[in-house]
Amino acid sequence: MKNIRNFCIIAHIDHGKSTLADRLLEYTNTVLAKDLQAQVLDDMDLERERGITIKSHAIQMQYSFDNEQYTLNLIDTPGHVDFSYEVSRSIASCEGALLLVDATQGIQAQTIANLYMAIGHDLEVIPIINKIDMENAMPDEVEDQIVDMLGVKRETIIRASGKTGEGVFDILKAIIERIPAPQGDPTAPLQCLIFDSVFNSFRGIIAYFKIVNGTINKGDLVKFVSTQKEYNADEIGILKLDMQPQNSLGAGNVGYIISGIKTSKEVKVGDTITHVKNPCSNVIAGFEDVKPMLFAGLYPIETEDFEDLRSSIEKLQLNDASLTFEPESSVALGFGFRCGFLGLLHMEIVQERLDREFDMSVITTVPNVSYKVFTKKGEEMEMYNPSGMPDVMLIERIEEPFIRASIITKTEYIGGIMTLCLGKRGELVKQNYISADRMELIYDLPLGEIVFDFYDKLKSISKGYASFDYQPHDYRPSKLVKLDILLNGEPVDALSSLIHFDNAQTLGRRMCEKLKELIPRQQFDVAVQAAIGAKIIARETIKAVRKDVTAKCYGGDITRKRKLLEKQKKGKKRMKQIGSVEVPQKAFLAILKLD
Repeated sequence: MKNIRNFCIIAHIDHGKSTLADRLLEYTNTVLAKDLQAQVLDDMDLERERGITIKSHAIQMQYSFDNEQYTLNLIDTPGHVDFSYEVSRSIASCEGALLLVDATQGIQAQTIANLYMAIGHDLEVIPIINKIDMENAMPDEVEDQIVDMLGVKRETIIRASGKTGEGVFDILKAIIERIPAPQGDPTAPLQCLIFDSVFNSFRGIIAYFKIVNGTINKGDLVKFVSTQKEYNADEIGILKLDMQPQNSLGAGNVGYIISGIKTSKEVKVGDTITHVKNPCSNVIAGFEDVKPMLFAGLYPIETEDFEDLRSSIEKLQLNDASLTFEPESSVALGFGFRCGFLGLLHMEIVQERLDREFDMSVITTVPNVSYKVFTKKGEEMEMYNPSGMPDVMLIERIEEPFIRASIITKTEYIGGIMTLCLGKRGELVKQNYISADRMELIYDLPLGEIVFDFYDKLKSISKGYASFDYQPHDYRPSKLVKLDILLNGEPVDALSSLIHFDNAQTLGRRMCEKLKELIPRQQFDVAVQAAIGAKIIARETIKAVRKDVTAKCYGGDITRKRKLLEKQKKGKKRMKQIGSVEVPQKAFLAILKLD
């Protein structure tokens, strides 16, 4: 065990984690030169196309140092705030972390958030300045920032480049010398922590674990503590670029187990695996439950695909534990699921993965956050879906979630960012200088306001220089109203949203205008209305497609024409009473992207 090192790479998005991981794999000869490609651990097509890491990736390397052979278990983590749950799981299964800071950009918001997470788990942090080969690198200024933030000695900071490989041997040396070996007893009862799982259509569910205590052998009868189910360990092994079977794995190791599990409910991330004959007395204090940030309904385009969608989401949840879902139904869309996501990018990725990996096309409703509704009878309800709101007369108050946001930016963009935050009903908590020209602004913002386009606007105001990170903070009373969209006098529940009273009129008008463009014309006039309760606040009319019934009347008395027009008018009126209006999928998507 003394020669095992478990560590992860943490950083802000785009600071070069995956590229550095490539160099570590190359310099330890884990990946042969012919298999080496850029971002070798990012094995999803989506990750390669977008240039971001979505999943944490574990891999084992062998490295000899001072005539001793060391086993290094590396976990490459995502950098985007929407995938911070992946980072928290990786940190929980490591003893050390490489903290990467981009030499051209310095410390950014997610760097600080991930660092605090690592310190909270008592990890040994090795600070590294990456991308020092770039022309616009400023290693000295970045070094000052790291010294100020971490309080470390300058000589402990490693300068490196994931692209050229400079400083990689120093990093490997620091991993071996500074990161402690895992603590554990190979002879104690078995205790393994599940930190990830994947679904394989041939072999069932494959669970990835870290052994805290004890030893596991191939063929052992094991038990998953939270579900109390028992299985045979058909195959165990270590994670190289592909899975390598082993006969036995001891404490401190990271590996996988295949035991022919077919149903996804039987494997939970954060669960403990132990032996049936000699079980451990207590479970490992695993991960906190994930708290979704926003909720949206996912509905199959064809109603009969409901069960297929359920099994697809269950399989996806195995691989993405931060996705939560429960069944719900909608008048407009039929049966579907109310899913919880960590952010808009997470929602987009889940939709894309359902389409690519499971061939499921879905309709997504307008996302919203969870609110607390207090009734006049003294009841408290948690509302995820505006369509389930009680009557306005029964509501005492509605509380909405606020977040504590940290925005790091150059001083020249502060004015624009403050204006943006004020427009989103933000409250400035404090501001402090990180260096002469970089500042951290701490704001309390309503989560419902930043869900849609806040991040995009922040990036454009700051020309891409501002970084943003947030944590849930508290609930506060707000003047919120339910905005309904009516088509032909019928409410479309999938387009309902809870919104602050001040913004309701503008949003209602914009939604009506957008729907007028996107809903196809019918044989009758369609009224598109936005309403708060019984009060209509905006209206647009989609004009009818009309047939020229008077075309055959050439000459003759005007009453002949009028008779035909009256007949048509009656037909249109009858059609309007029984006609229904379909809302196309692109209308739902367009509402999400309303500027």
